[in-house]
Amino acid sequence: MRMAPPKVLNVQTKQSNTNVTNGRKRITTRSQNAGMNNVLQKAPVTKESRVKRKADASPQKEKTAKRSALGNITNAIGKTLGAHQTHEPKKVIKKATTTTTTQIKPFTQTSSIRTLDKGISKPEVVPQKPKPVPRVKPVKKDDDKIEIPTKIVNVRRSLDLEKSDDSSLYVSALDDVGDVSRKGRKSSVQPEEAEKSEIKSAVIEIQEPVKTEAKVETAKLDAPPERVLPGGVEWDFDVENWLDPFQVSHYAMDIFNYLKDRESLFPIGDYMEKQVCLSRWMRALLIDWMVEVQESFELNHETLYLAVKLVDLYLTKITVGKETLQLLGAASLFIASKYDERIPPMIDDFLYICDGAYSQRELIRMEISVLKVIDFDLGIPLSYRFLRRYARCAKVSMPTLTLARYILEYSLMDYSTIMFSDSKMAAAALLLALQMKDLGGWTSTLEYYSGYKVDDIRNIVHVLNQGLHRKHKEALTTVRNKYSHKIFFEVAKLPLKDTLDI
Repeated sequence: MRMAPPKVLNVQTKQSNTNVTNGRKRITTRSQNAGMNNVLQKAPVTKESRVKRKADASPQKEKTAKRSALGNITNAIGKTLGAHQTHEPKKVIKKATTTTTTQIKPFTQTSSIRTLDKGISKPEVVPQKPKPVPRVKPVKKDDDKIEIPTKIVNVRRSLDLEKSDDSSLYVSALDDVGDVSRKGRKSSVQPEEAEKSEIKSAVIEIQEPVKTEAKVETAKLDAPPERVLPGGVEWDFDVENWLDPFQVSHYAMDIFNYLKDRESLFPIGDYMEKQVCLSRWMRALLIDWMVEVQESFELNHETLYLAVKLVDLYLTKITVGKETLQLLGAASLFIASKYDERIPPMIDDFLYICDGAYSQRELIRMEISVLKVIDFDLGIPLSYRFLRRYARCAKVSMPTLTLARYILEYSLMDYSTIMFSDSKMAAAALLLALQMKDLGGWTSTLEYYSGYKVDDIRNIVHVLNQGLHRKHKEALTTVRNKYSHKIFFEVAKLPLKDTLDI
């Protein structure tokens, strides 16, 4: 192992080095001596200078961001300003020397000022005089005084600037003013009463045409249309709510007619014969589970109806096994919640309610498959939306509407109703609810707004009534228990009708 040299040897080497340098200093000249000093001093100085240069020259983070954001604009401005400041006084000096003096003196600050004072009568750059500010008194926010808006101040300023002098050949239309206003303009202090009257007149002149035009336009828009209703229709619901923006009375009739036309784009056939592994009971069990998920997550009813539609449309075109049926229901709810909900549940929530039977990748793959089958068209007409429209137009009470909702939601589990159109299903559910409440039959008002007569929906009403009388197993009690609550007026406990008066 190597040993460190002793301290005595280190001291001796240091002394010998100093002696050698001292001897060199005696022999070398002054110029060589200065060069040696510079060489010896560069090593420590350069390290400090590099650190300082890096510290002084490196800009702050905020400044670099601003420079990069502004780009070359700031650099261009700096260059033009610098060139203007350096080159302009030199040109002025040359002109002054040619006119006044023959000798060219060196450029100094005092000499340039003197030559400018003596030789130049008109400077090249004349500072612009500020425009005279119109005499407008600052008004305090008191009860007696009136505040001057900025728009009126700008109007008065433009009026003063547009008026021409007496010596000009062109006279503007603003010069035809009385002597009183001219005297008031020339006088240093203007009386407050005259100023208030001028401000009021200017405000009235500006606001009157705007108000009249706005009133005419609003009157045209607010005026409800004059419609000729068919005989027996009690009221025009859209005209009564013409000014309510939430009812959208201007377009409501067109919207629901458009939804009726779109029903033909989503046909659902008898697909259970193609599904070898499934049965009607399994489909009813799946929809009962979906209703439970909708209730536990507190989702909208439109989300549930759209998810059931997605399940039926998918099963119409693709064969599904027993193991993937629940995955199809979860993926359909996941898509419908993202379409209808303001804050949809997360994907982990749907995996949790499936009790870990599927992975995240499987759920996403099923979601993609469902969207491809329906061609990414989620604007499917739903029976729940039609039911709300019909009930509003007929001015049905909330317990009756809730009973119709119960009938319609209970029919989701019934496989025999999948081939009916949604608008007819909504009309039939409302008619059955009116019959169960003994509130009469299908009125001409409902016929006008729904577009269906009793003959169009009679067979559907009988199918719905038979579905209510059918006793399901204990596994399918979610909908009945849901509408047996006080929140839903306990409509599931109402007695059923054996015979219907339709």
